[in-house]
Amino acid sequence: MNTRKFALLLACFTIVLGLGQLESVKQFIGASSDDTLSQVFFQRGNDNPENDPIYREIKEKAMDKRIEPIDAMIDRVWKTIPGYNGLEVDVDETYKQTKAKGNNDTAITYVYRQLAPKIGLDDLDVQPIYRGNQLKPMVSLMINVAWGNEYIIPMLNTLDKEDVKATFFFDGKWLNSNIEVAKEIQKRGHELSNHAYSHLNMSQLSEEKATSEISKTQEILKDELGQEPKWFAPPSGDFDSDTVRIAKSQGMKIVLWTLDTVDWRQPSPQSIVSKIADKVEPGFLILMHPTSSSSEALQGMIKAIKNKGLQLGTVSQTLSSERIVEGIVE
Repeated sequence: MNTRKFALLLACFTIVLGLGQLESVKQFIGASSDDTLSQVFFQRGNDNPENDPIYREIKEKAMDKRIEPIDAMIDRVWKTIPGYNGLEVDVDETYKQTKAKGNNDTAITYVYRQLAPKIGLDDLDVQPIYRGNQLKPMVSLMINVAWGNEYIIPMLNTLDKEDVKATFFFDGKWLNSNIEVAKEIQKRGHELSNHAYSHLNMSQLSEEKATSEISKTQEILKDELGQEPKWFAPPSGDFDSDTVRIAKSQGMKIVLWTLDTVDWRQPSPQSIVSKIADKVEPGFLILMHPTSSSSEALQGMIKAIKNKGLQLGTVSQTLSSERIVEGIVE
């Protein structure tokens, strides 16, 4: 008898509880719009972007928009040539940014990410570098400093005015006597690098002397300016295989020039500008010095380079595989 009463009581309690829950459901339904119910019952399906035609379109077009990276290589003429990053569409980020614009704007906002080459500069046998990748629309000004200060500040002012960063290669003897000038160059955001110590022809030196020529300047750059350069520009462009090996042992690659202003002969500034305008191409490294001719020609050189649709960067920037893109969004 007690068992029957307990079972009956439990059944009544269950019915009452069920009616209460049903009433809550009714209240929820009454207070909810059709859109809300849709979100509740179909949320799982909507979370899958593959069901969205826009997402499918992005995936389909991504392959057509992909640009393969280019490996670094050894060229018969130019020796070491850096690689160049490729591009691929970031499908998920593209979809996210496109949907964020709302339903009134259906244009797809393509977002890209860079693809590094499989073979970079460090993967190649060590050889000199004369230029950047010809597909990279950037050039560099290599300013070798071994004598004189008269034109350095005017050149720095021009570089500031044109918002250009260059790479200065310091002769160690000059650097040792002009640390404050070097600090001013550094303060203005330019790259500092190694041009040996005594401006000697490297190929004519013993291994001990050649090592000293490089290491002494490297030590000054590190101790006085906190820099550990990765580029060595041999004086007068003179080097041999031993120079390449010694530079490598000190963490540097040998870099030379693609185009020489020959400003030490004091040509007219206009002739320098004309030479640059006629001959400069993507990836070029342009050699110059702090001379009267180059100082007066500098602004015209920069404008001639920019007029060809080229950017100016440091040697490190030009020789990197980093792709130049106006923006990550198409």
